[in-house]
Amino acid sequence: MKTLEEVFETWEAVIGLEVHAELTTLQTKMFCGCKLEFGAAPNTHTCPVCLGLPGALPVPNRAAIESICLAGLATNCEIQKHSMFYRKNYMYPDMAKNFQTTQGPVAFCMHGHLDLDVDGAAAKERYRLDDLKPGEQEGNITRTDEGYVAHVGIERIHMEEDAGKMVHIGGGEGRIAGATHSLVDYNRAGTPLIELVTLPDLRTPEEARLFMQKLRQIYLAIGISDCSMEEGSLRCDGNVSLRKRGATGLGTKTELKNMNSFKNLHDGLAYEICRQAEVLEEGGVIYQETRHWDPSAKRTIVMRVKETADDYRLFPEPDLAPYDLSDEFIASVRAKLPELPDQKAQRFAQSYGLSAYDARHLVEHRATAAFFEGCMDDAAQAGDGEKLAKPIANLLINDVTAYLNENEGIQLDATPLTPERMLALVRAVAEDAISNKQAKEVLAVVLAEDKDPEVIIEERGMKQVSDTGAIEAVVDAVLAENPDKVEQYRGGKTGLMGFFVGQCMKAMQGQGNPKVINELLGQKLEG
Repeated sequence: MKTLEEVFETWEAVIGLEVHAELTTLQTKMFCGCKLEFGAAPNTHTCPVCLGLPGALPVPNRAAIESICLAGLATNCEIQKHSMFYRKNYMYPDMAKNFQTTQGPVAFCMHGHLDLDVDGAAAKERYRLDDLKPGEQEGNITRTDEGYVAHVGIERIHMEEDAGKMVHIGGGEGRIAGATHSLVDYNRAGTPLIELVTLPDLRTPEEARLFMQKLRQIYLAIGISDCSMEEGSLRCDGNVSLRKRGATGLGTKTELKNMNSFKNLHDGLAYEICRQAEVLEEGGVIYQETRHWDPSAKRTIVMRVKETADDYRLFPEPDLAPYDLSDEFIASVRAKLPELPDQKAQRFAQSYGLSAYDARHLVEHRATAAFFEGCMDDAAQAGDGEKLAKPIANLLINDVTAYLNENEGIQLDATPLTPERMLALVRAVAEDAISNKQAKEVLAVVLAEDKDPEVIIEERGMKQVSDTGAIEAVVDAVLAENPDKVEQYRGGKTGLMGFFVGQCMKAMQGQGNPKVINELLGQKLEG
């Protein structure tokens, strides 16, 4: 099978996403008063409405409608004043009433978009990106210095109810294949669920991953869901087809169902793109079908032939009246919008002199953004916030993030690192008490041993010597001991500067200020 890069030389991938988010911050289900609670004992939060018993009538959850409108406003959607619910009919044990209540052609939220900043390694998947100069556009992307911005259209965000949960006993990895029997838990049935459907504007697996990550940041910021992919409250279906480069028509698509991590979404799409290319190049046919990504086997597996809208026999829900949202209602929802991640990143860049890249990565996680703001608030009182913003951002984006990734499950606010300790650490560097390299060592000890930076620096004798007189004596001694290398340096072998600095640091047991050492060496070697 060809690599993704090889496939993209001939084929263009067309990707669209369907992102499902449970409104987990609500108290009750969409059409009844049953409690929303993940992990409760099976079938303890059910009633005649969510079980579809005869004569039970649904009553819509107003808070859920506010939540979906918040999601729409946060993703640049038009809020539709007039919409209605439909019955989507299917026979499967996870929905006791044998139909799902969902929205029809017109959803609460229509015609939105998000702009993705794609840079670094993620940008390399885009075909021949280097052919564009910064500012140039091609299709839905605009080239930037670091990568590109992709404009991704959102067709709709509609409201529906989630199904129950099937538990397959005896099968491999909890799947129905090979199971001896299956159980069903209806606690989840009727949970308010919003589904965002993108236009087919995505072209690489990385773009799909970044879209999903950005959407999760937005949903967390507006507080409508816990967005736990592990618990299933945020999940994604990926639709992908291929077409020859230069073609405008669409190929037959396959759907990858229920991607439950960013990595699985990327890897599943990447595999499916390569698989489809192989089938097409061998003269085969791509069938419209639903497939499952198996992360252990690293391949997709056919689940079923894809249903069409006609198969579901959609018709208007007779037990729910059409919706007419007033201007006042929409304005009240808009007033609840908090600062969104893009707005926060822009504020960080403007207020603290950070690069757009640094600001964007600081807001990837709410805890990191809140920690950075805590540092800046404390630093503002001392009047040195702007000077310290960049080193704080560097430590958070690189070292702290690496620590959290290595210690999966630990949250930043649960570590021994506090804004006060971070400020003490970067101030020690700014005052030349320690070097940048030493700062990384001190940070590691703070996280491991729960000690203040000042204590660690003192205990380990790390404080740098910045006294010019003391350092000059060491520099003179090193140069006197190495006259041959001094001549070589002055003869043009300037790479020896590192040798001289190393000798000086060795003589001072690592406590000499490298900046002062470099300055004095430069003066004496050039003199």
